[in-house]
Amino acid sequence: MGYQLSAVIADADLLREQTAELDHAVLGELRQDFALLPVTPQLVVELTGSLPDYTVDDRSAEHPFGLVLSTALVDLLSGWSRSGPVAYAEAEFGGGVGHQAAAVWLGGELAWGPRFDDVFDAPRDQWPINEALTRLGVEPGTWIDPFAELGLHLERNTDGWLAHGRRRLSADYWDELVEQWENQ
Repeated sequence: MGYQLSAVIADADLLREQTAELDHAVLGELRQDFALLPVTPQLVVELTGSLPDYTVDDRSAEHPFGLVLSTALVDLLSGWSRSGPVAYAEAEFGGGVGHQAAAVWLGGELAWGPRFDDVFDAPRDQWPINEALTRLGVEPGTWIDPFAELGLHLERNTDGWLAHGRRRLSADYWDELVEQWENQ
């Protein structure tokens, strides 16, 4: 089973405030009062007024994201980051191989990244998404890393996160289901 992620991740209140008037914004609730905004072509059009562009190059440090971060989209994320740190993250895995990339904006500027990894030979806390989440303020917990701590493993793709958000589920909901199942 594969995994795909293309999302903006930030404090839930920050994302709610910034996306309240958008038709194509669906927030997926995470742990620690964070949320993710699945990035879809419709959302990019609504945010920027232009169709999204995708790279045809293989992902690498030079081309870390599949979505080309247009000037309009970068300006938007920079603007949102005046209210708190904002990350853009992508990941794609299948059959045991894959890659992930992330960048963080803070105070109206790119503060970190973008970083890319497809080897994963560094410690988990140095993987791009984990490092970005730490820079957002994710606290260590009982899960193996910040990615799991927030619950980013709960859905497998953008469609899953859209359903998650539309149903107003939270990561805690899944934890409660597991607890009920274990107690039976």
